[in-house]
Amino acid sequence: MNAPESPFPFDAAVAEATRRLGARLVAWRRDFHQHPELGNREVRTAKIVADHLRALGFDTVREKVAHTGVVGLLKGARPGPVVALRADMDALPVVEEADVPFASKARTEWNGQACGVMHACGHDAHTAILMGVAEVLAGMREKIPGAVKFIFQPAEETPPIGEQGGARMMIEEGCLEAPEVGAIFGLHVTSIQPTGKIGYRSGPFMASADDFRVFVRGTQTHAAMPWRGADPIVAASQIVLGLQTVVSRRVNITKEPSVVTVGVFQGGVRHNIIPDEVKLEGTIRTFDEEQRDEIHRHVKNISEMIAAAGGAKATVHIHRWYDVTVNDPALTEWSAPTLARVAGDSNVGVIDKICGAEDFSFYQKEVPGFFYFMGCTPPDRDASTAAPNHSPRFHVDEDCLPLGVRTLSALALDWLAANA
Repeated sequence: MNAPESPFPFDAAVAEATRRLGARLVAWRRDFHQHPELGNREVRTAKIVADHLRALGFDTVREKVAHTGVVGLLKGARPGPVVALRADMDALPVVEEADVPFASKARTEWNGQACGVMHACGHDAHTAILMGVAEVLAGMREKIPGAVKFIFQPAEETPPIGEQGGARMMIEEGCLEAPEVGAIFGLHVTSIQPTGKIGYRSGPFMASADDFRVFVRGTQTHAAMPWRGADPIVAASQIVLGLQTVVSRRVNITKEPSVVTVGVFQGGVRHNIIPDEVKLEGTIRTFDEEQRDEIHRHVKNISEMIAAAGGAKATVHIHRWYDVTVNDPALTEWSAPTLARVAGDSNVGVIDKICGAEDFSFYQKEVPGFFYFMGCTPPDRDASTAAPNHSPRFHVDEDCLPLGVRTLSALALDWLAANA
């Protein structure tokens, strides 16, 4: 008697192809890690990616999309829809402290300041994983219905001041068009989960991210005679305290959480001079767009009114960076069984919202998108004490790389088969 045909005929082929890739995945990741590049400057990384896609016989490979982005199209032998997979390529202006033989020694300049460069958020792993997926799927293109678009994106960590970039610019330059994409998938490695574990959430998953700056203008005077001027340090201090009431008193916290944090307080040059001006800088994180607008209004009003009460004037600038990362509910419900099948039921589950932000959110505003987190802390270490993403000591357990290849490959193949 013949064995029944598997309902997921690609799984075994993907697993075997990924197994054969093992050493090359690690080599790619270590090479990118040792040679990191900042946003809109990923020239070396992009060339390696583009050369790899061409060597695999991709139908089209576009370079210099949004400065250094690469978009490759792999057409299957059978007609069908188009699914997109995305990886980010940029590193961070961080001096590496991780004790690995391939640690970055790179240095450059970022926004006018000398800095180290490190893949402190795992984008080296993301790029290596998606290169692996490209090779796996290229090896079975004769069986693929439709096409897979591979998006290697620069500047997820924001472009330099004065430049455009990232997902928004990739979209403006047509990465989701010609042919039109029906759905998009992406992943992110995280040290807060052990290797082998996958976390996701339907609906709002990662926060929006906005920067604010408050310039408090007073009247300079001798510190021994404060009544002769208007003290911007006192006014700015009261503004910092006043902003703590935005979340605790002005926003319905039963709807969604939010964060307003002041991270910079600059003013004064001498102990006995009350300065003319103080600068505050901070971040706003929300999970709801209406709440986001409401918080912006409160930050502006509180700052201006408190400054005026102290005889000073506040000028508020708020820059909208990334929108809320919202996993399409229907696509999330559809994706979860695929992740569980590949990674194991006990290794996949719903996790809490994350106040970090992702410009994957811009793709999700154009087409249904699903974004998930994949653990990268060795199982023998306590993930709760592991150095977080963006830390100079951030470490990726390379055993997570094959799971990234297998899950992204399965999501793409399952989606194409279901929508063919």
